[in-house]
Amino acid sequence: MLIASRNRLARLQYGPNGFKILSPGDHVTCAVTGAAIGLDELRYWSVERQEAYATAAISVQALLEDAPK
Repeated sequence: MLIASRNRLARLQYGPNGFKILSPGDHVTCAVTGAAIGLDELRYWSVERQEAYATAAISVQALLEDAPK
């Protein structure tokens, strides 16, 4: 069986309790580092910004960089 979504960037819609796959793929890209994140490893994202993060620390970093001073 051929897996069409292998090594392909997925397009997701991020929600507060999960995400919806809009375009099939096997990974997304971290908004801060540019690293590939496998969909089975994806745990951190911003619903407001609709972007994914590789780790909790990176998600906090992105939030703090956008915080008003």
